[in-house]
This record gives sequence, structure tokens and C-alpha cells, in this order.
Amino acid sequence: MRPRKTCQRGGRKMIPEIKKILYATDLSQNSSYAFLYALDMARRNDARIFILHAIEPIPRHLLGLQYQLKRRDDEMESIKNGLQNFCKKVEAEERAPCVGLISKIVVKIGHPVEEILNAADGESCDVIVLGTHGKGFLENTFLGSVSKGVLHRTRKPVFIIPLPSEEAGIDFDAI
Repeated sequence: MRPRKTCQRGGRKMIPEIKKILYATDLSQNSSYAFLYALDMARRNDARIFILHAIEPIPRHLLGLQYQLKRRDDEMESIKNGLQNFCKKVEAEERAPCVGLISKIVVKIGHPVEEILNAADGESCDVIVLGTHGKGFLENTFLGSVSKGVLHRTRKPVFIIPLPSEEAGIDFDAI
């Protein structure tokens, strides 16, 4: 594990520098919105973004089906290409760097919380950014899944980005 640099002011230690951001995506609309936060954070801190998407494992009783595994491999490659293309679209739309801020894109088969925590430690990420679907009375249900699992099991700062309000004017299809 690399030593963490901290900002100093007047001899006092401040918060650690942000140089590597783990952006975890479930490929939802809100994940696209959360990516804009990760991108802004990377630009402001001269940091790099590690993108992770975790696919739930195939149940054991289906593992013998060869076509399921082939389909899963194709799906993983398609997702990785889609994430790269998404970044290129954001770069064109925002007219600001995006592709150059990405250090790595990984698609893994595993339980999302475990994969996020393992990647955050294994890649020495300074912060974790992910979206949540929490709205109203359903908030605890959705936050209780991946976001809550990550939040309660890591010692790293976690930025959980909620769905934007309708007034936000974000056109995800244009990005």
C-alpha cells in the first residue's frame, strides 16, 4: 500500500490528496450522472479515474451451460467498450478532458460491494464515487444495497450521488 500524502496548512495535517478515484457504475442513468461528479473531481484534483462495473456471478446451477459463459464474456467486452465510448461522448459534449483522465476500465464478475472494496484497496484509490437511486420512502431500500454496503465497510471517503431533480436539465441521451 502506498503512503498517503496529505495536504498541510500551518503545520497541521489536512485531508489526504485525491489522486485516484474509483468510479463504480451499474450502468444506470444515475451512474452516468455520478460519473460527471467523478470527472469534475478528477479535473479539479489532477487525479485519474478507475472505472469499475461488477456483474453478478452466474448461479452455480447454470455454470455448466457453455453458452451462458460465452454470452457473459461478450457482455463484459461490450460493457467495457460502451464505457469507453461514453467517456468519448462526455468529452465531446463537455469540451473538456475525459479519456485522458481514465487510468483503467475494468468489468468484473462478482458481488458489487466486494468488487468495489477490493478494487478501491487493490488500486490504491483515494475516494469512491457511485450513484444511488434513493428517493423518498424507497431511499433506505436502494441505499441499503451496494451504496450502503460500500459506505459501511470502507475507511475511504465515499461520494454517493443521488438522482438529480427533474429541474437539473440533464439530458443523458445527449451525452
